[in-house]
Amino acid sequence: NAFLDRQGFSPIGQVIEGMDIVDTLYAGYGEGAPQGRGPNQALIQKKGNAYLEESYPKLSYIAKAGSAQ
Repeated sequence: NAFLDRQGFSPIGQVIEGMDIVDTLYAGYGEGAPQGRGPNQALIQKKGNAYLEESYPKLSYIAKAGSAQ
């Protein structure tokens, strides 16, 4: 996310296996609002998944993730 990169946020992980799965995640909404057509963070905080499900029906969700040592 270019916006967060400029603010000094760092990546917290790296995909070491299963990139083929990551590539199937829906990317059509692009960056979050206002830079892109993606979800508005304030509305996510206010309305939660109800907002996401109604406004972004193609949004992908990650149900489980793990870490490698």
